[in-house]
Amino acid sequence: MSIRIDHETGLITLHTLHTSYQMWADGQGVVHHLYYGPAIGGSDLRGLEFYSDCGFSPQPAGMDRQRDYSLDTLCQEYTGSGVGDYRIGCLRLAGPDGGRAADLRFVSAEAVPGKYALPGLPAACAEDGACETLRLKLRDAVHGLTVTLLYGVFAQADVITRAALLENEGSGPIRLDKAASACLDLPFGPWELIHFHGRHCMERQPERVPLSHNIQTLRSARGASSHQHNPFAILAAPHTTEETGECLGAMLVWSGNFKIECEVSQMQSTRLVAGVSDDDFSWTLEPGGQFAAPEVLFCYSDQGLSELSARYHRFLQCHIIRSPWRDKPRPILINNWEATYMDFDAQRIWDIARQARDLGVEMLVLDDGWFGERSDDSSGLGDWQFNEKKLGCTFDQLIGRVREMGLLFGLWIEPEMVCANTALYAAHPDWALSIPGRAPATGRSQLVLDMGRPDVVDYLYDLFHRLLAEHDIAYIKWDMNRNLTDVYSRALPPERQGEAAYRYMLGLYSLLDRLTRDFPQVLFEGCAGGGGRFDAGMLCYCPQIWCSDDTDAIHRIKIQYGTSFGYPPCAMGSHISASPNHQTGRSTLLSTRAVVAMAGTFGYELDLQKLTADEKEMVKAQIVRYKQLQPLLLEGRCERLTDAVTDTCFTAWQFTAPDRSRAAVSVVVIDPQANPWPIHIRLRGLDPQALYHESLTERVYTGAALCHAGLTLPIMQGDYPAVQIMIERTESL
Repeated sequence: MSIRIDHETGLITLHTLHTSYQMWADGQGVVHHLYYGPAIGGSDLRGLEFYSDCGFSPQPAGMDRQRDYSLDTLCQEYTGSGVGDYRIGCLRLAGPDGGRAADLRFVSAEAVPGKYALPGLPAACAEDGACETLRLKLRDAVHGLTVTLLYGVFAQADVITRAALLENEGSGPIRLDKAASACLDLPFGPWELIHFHGRHCMERQPERVPLSHNIQTLRSARGASSHQHNPFAILAAPHTTEETGECLGAMLVWSGNFKIECEVSQMQSTRLVAGVSDDDFSWTLEPGGQFAAPEVLFCYSDQGLSELSARYHRFLQCHIIRSPWRDKPRPILINNWEATYMDFDAQRIWDIARQARDLGVEMLVLDDGWFGERSDDSSGLGDWQFNEKKLGCTFDQLIGRVREMGLLFGLWIEPEMVCANTALYAAHPDWALSIPGRAPATGRSQLVLDMGRPDVVDYLYDLFHRLLAEHDIAYIKWDMNRNLTDVYSRALPPERQGEAAYRYMLGLYSLLDRLTRDFPQVLFEGCAGGGGRFDAGMLCYCPQIWCSDDTDAIHRIKIQYGTSFGYPPCAMGSHISASPNHQTGRSTLLSTRAVVAMAGTFGYELDLQKLTADEKEMVKAQIVRYKQLQPLLLEGRCERLTDAVTDTCFTAWQFTAPDRSRAAVSVVVIDPQANPWPIHIRLRGLDPQALYHESLTERVYTGAALCHAGLTLPIMQGDYPAVQIMIERTESL
């Protein structure tokens, strides 16, 4: 059993293959957090708790003579509010009498087989035997508020999931102003925070900062998990590296507004609280009502950041991504966007398809501009009728010619948006988010549909269900090209407008869930202006996500590097774009662009007509090589051999097969030097007792030699040169 409950002592321990998580319900009903770290067997760690009379830290009612017992200093599993804990909390509310306090005390704990589900929300899933669930029930007796803490223990994966269900068992309404998913109180430190900030076209840039005696907050109030902050954070011991040291991750399975907060207390404990952002949030719990706080994926490693990433990668692939495409090689595609933008007809698309077929491409994706009065980004969104006048044929004729050439057909859509000059908006202006009496802000001339309305979701479901049912479409690129403003739903009363952003996400998840279940054969790729919703919530429905709108290969190195800390490379949409790059003007070798793009799901997004004969031969060879690499991308382990932030001369990474029989090492020179230092890399994860052939010099080394002595590369000069080295096991010693 991975969950052990001692009902006599109140001690509860969760065990995974390499870790233990321990808590304790004391005689007062307060649930203490005791430990999360390397496996400790059957040890009772209550003796590690430190009690002292900490001035101005109050005692709970009835404990006034026990001055060393205060909620303000105890490490807890989930906090109430207003009863003596002054640190960042999990709850903020108003009861029927206006009182804002909540004192949560232990009611029960039970272990049940299988994995819990969350109403309306994506969450990790498990096959029989892969997970056990702990249900830990807390209750505030005055309000009748019950909080059921849910723990999913994936023993073999070394992941513990957390979520919370809040229920009103009282007689009057309770307004939740904050309802976090999970709290993690670490009694001892110090810790450093690794987080992933950015902006549009420069997402998930890693930053490592020490935690200090203040509150450090990662958040999005944009209606999406956002380009600016990813809903994933790592706490690392100060000397933790890729290969050594302690670290633990917290990843939200959520795609909307979020908040991850960290605080070092007066007693040097560290608290992390994660969940839906409380900015402009409120939720009214009527008697009998329920609120589900999204899931958090916790993972711990004492073998450095690389092992933490590997555990997250495996977990997301096995327990978050549900698509039948999860373990399948993804088709190599050509997207027409950079070749044509919105200026195209059917003949132009067929020409692109024909050229792509001759080079070995497997799918053509028709991007924006195929529908309604859509010739630029100021019109058309919402009117999802194929524009036969513009294309010069019917939709089926367009697709049929592409399929006759032997290519699959994919399509770009942006369902959540509407332009004001469309028939849809004219018929249903109330379907767009807008505040009465105020002209709404726009982005790209777009308004946002109120996805919290069931009638909007049903309309979109019927529309896109017909599209997929009636036409031979193998792939959908699901875009979202602006963040939410004017968040006001005409379907909610004034006092419940704080629910609108959360309900938006419930509606989006409902639509995605229905369509992906109805069309499991279709490959869905998430996109939000590139990587603005690159999170575990979207991965539940989309096995890959467009990593960034920045297609510059050199920028992509750092974007993909930061993304890889939590998310598997096989989930990163990555294409070869034109050179000079359309966004940066940078010129990069076609071979280098290929090496970078092969670190994700591979494709092309350029004008094939502008390639030389030699370049077309290179494309053919790249496609052959990528197909050889695909199993490593899907099944292998990703290693970051250099730090893409601090190592400014070159960047290197490695994919290794699970059985260690082969590996691919990629190196890109970022800053070629005069009189250069040698480029030297040490590989990881090879069998030290085996012999390996490396393709760069055609020499044979032991795995131990490659990992400890490494490889020295010849001098590489020019504009961002790159090399890809194949490592193949030949025999064992």
